[in-house]
Amino acid sequence: MKKIEAIIRPFKLDEVKIALVNAGIVGMTVSEVRGFGRQRGQTERYRGSEYTVEFLQKLKLEIVVEDDQVDLVIDKIMAAARTGEIGDGKIFITPIEGAIRIRTGERDGEAI
Repeated sequence: MKKIEAIIRPFKLDEVKIALVNAGIVGMTVSEVRGFGRQRGQTERYRGSEYTVEFLQKLKLEIVVEDDQVDLVIDKIMAAARTGEIGDGKIFITPIEGAIRIRTGERDGEAI
C-alpha cells in the first residue's frame, strides 16, 4: 500500500475528486494548509498598498491505495490539478505498513 499526498490549488478540488471517483478511487482526506514553494508567496495590492502574502492557501489530499493503483491516481491528480502555472502543487508517495478499519477490525487492503 502507498499513501499519496497531493498539495493542490483549492479551486481544483472538485475536478480532482471527480477524476478520482470516475477512476474508481474511493476515500480521501482533505486538509486546508498554507505554504510556499518556488514562488515564495505572491505580491498583492489592497487599497493602493502593496504587500506580500508569504504563505499561500492550498489543499492537501491524502489517499491510500494499493500499489497497483498508484500510477492511475497520480495521472488523474496531475491531469485534473494542472493549470500550467507556478504553484500547481506537488505529489508525494510514501509506503504504508498497514491499515486497520476501527469499526470492523479489517486490515490492510480490506481496510481501505
